[in-house]
Amino acid sequence: MAALYRLTAGHRDAVVLATVLTLVGSALGLAQPWLAREVIDRGGTGGPYWTGLLLLAALFLGEAVTGAVGRFLLERTGEGVIRGLRHGLVGRFLRLEMREFHRHRSGDLTSRVTADTTLLREVVSQALVDLLTGVLVAAGAIALMGWIDPLLLLLVTLTVLLAAGVVTSLLRGIRAASVQMQGAVGAVAADLERALGALPMVRVHQAEEREAARIGERIDSAYRSGVRTARLAAVMSPAVELAVQGSFLLVLVIGGLRVHSDGASLGDLVAFLLYASYLVLPLSSVFRAIGLIQRGMGAHERIQQALALPAEPASPPARPVPAVPAVTARDAPVLALRDVHFAYRPGLPVLRGVSFAVPDHQQVALVGPSGAGKSTLFSLVARFYEPDEGTVLFGGRPAAELTLGECRSRIAVVDQNAHVVHGTLRDNIAYGAPGASDAEIRRVVELARLEEVVRRLDGGLSAVIGERGGTLSGGERQRVALARALLTGPALLLLDEPTSHLDAVNEAALTGVLKDLAAECAVLVIAHRLSTVQHADRIVVLEQGRVTATGRHEDLLLASPTYRRLAAGQMLRPAAPAEGPRATEPQDPSFD
Repeated sequence: MAALYRLTAGHRDAVVLATVLTLVGSALGLAQPWLAREVIDRGGTGGPYWTGLLLLAALFLGEAVTGAVGRFLLERTGEGVIRGLRHGLVGRFLRLEMREFHRHRSGDLTSRVTADTTLLREVVSQALVDLLTGVLVAAGAIALMGWIDPLLLLLVTLTVLLAAGVVTSLLRGIRAASVQMQGAVGAVAADLERALGALPMVRVHQAEEREAARIGERIDSAYRSGVRTARLAAVMSPAVELAVQGSFLLVLVIGGLRVHSDGASLGDLVAFLLYASYLVLPLSSVFRAIGLIQRGMGAHERIQQALALPAEPASPPARPVPAVPAVTARDAPVLALRDVHFAYRPGLPVLRGVSFAVPDHQQVALVGPSGAGKSTLFSLVARFYEPDEGTVLFGGRPAAELTLGECRSRIAVVDQNAHVVHGTLRDNIAYGAPGASDAEIRRVVELARLEEVVRRLDGGLSAVIGERGGTLSGGERQRVALARALLTGPALLLLDEPTSHLDAVNEAALTGVLKDLAAECAVLVIAHRLSTVQHADRIVVLEQGRVTATGRHEDLLLASPTYRRLAAGQMLRPAAPAEGPRATEPQDPSFD
């Protein structure tokens, strides 16, 4: 309860006002049976009762108005609380540490923003105030019933206590079942997102039935948990109803006999019966609120767990365009790694003492067999992870001395997945620089060889390219990602397999683009196709997490067995002679 109450911080004034209005409405409702008693007694003695009837109508109308206003305030407060939670969850998820992000399924995280917060909204907008007002109204009704007839009140109390005992025994089961159901719903969302995200693969391999069966198991699990919750709630509701109805019948029978035999007041009996019936609503709201709070606690736990996940510090506002930061130390390389070690899990190192540098306005290529640690190096440069040992330097300054925003403002990344989001082609190109001018966008479109794509699409740059860029080919998505990276004007451009989706013609064109890029920024490129990087200013050979050689293409063919094997597998010949240092063993980047 205390945890749920803390959710209303910042909305307390509205909650208090809504509670007061609800209590006022309830008080007006409590006054109605008492006034009806007076009207009946006066009518039975021949006294005037029209004034009482008019006052009764006014009380009824006042109860309706105050109740409606109070309910609206509560609903608005609930929406405000959930709005804040959703903003917090979205902000947290978008800044999750990469280690943490890979431990969770995105569909389950999405479910916490949608399904869990929706359930929690009902608790905030209804259950908390219903519990408070229900208890107070029930206490008032019971006090007035005791004033009218203590004996009949005793009968009602015994039946209500019996129902309360049954309800209490069911609450723990309802909460546990609710937690299981929310978890199963999150698993459904995660598995469905998994299948839809790879729908072409699913269909080509005729795996629709298998994926449907996998998701169906999650749905069945949610169904079983939901049925368990419903079964417990189904037992709880009749217990409350039977207690209320049973007490009402007892009052009616015993009270009627007393009026008949003892000459008790008929008005008292009617007022007591009205209070007994009036007691149904607050008691039902109390028991319903308790059950809803138990279910909401499961959603609250999942939300709090998500909000507690470790996240990166908040990023600064987007940088202007172009934004090429100046190198902070004279003649220092744009990027340098010094004796960098890293492991995703203890005891399983991925990088073992990597050292190399990327000078300004030069192209450096990373090559090596799969699993050598090339993509991991990119993750460290982008500061998705921090090295276990060693130092990453930007412009001669250790990354640890810079904020994440300062580091990332120096780089742009084009990875092999070539992420494209739903929206227009212009939106995707200008994603990292939303304030870019048309001239700047046209320039990067030309650099990335996207002119033909712009002409082909209906609407050109304003064309909507669909979910995950479904209207574009793999090579076109790669070029869109390249244009997006170039538009930010980075000091260092990271290219991860930029030719993985390109044909020979476009690969040759991109090779020309890479040469042009060196005039604007430094380039660090991962390539399996050595033909793309054989003219690079320097090639770094990475094997089993270690730099085994550096140099130019023709020098590495002579000095590096690993590079020679890679080149032989692609049937590459020595490039034309070029000036530059001979291939060497790994060296400290400070000497570069």
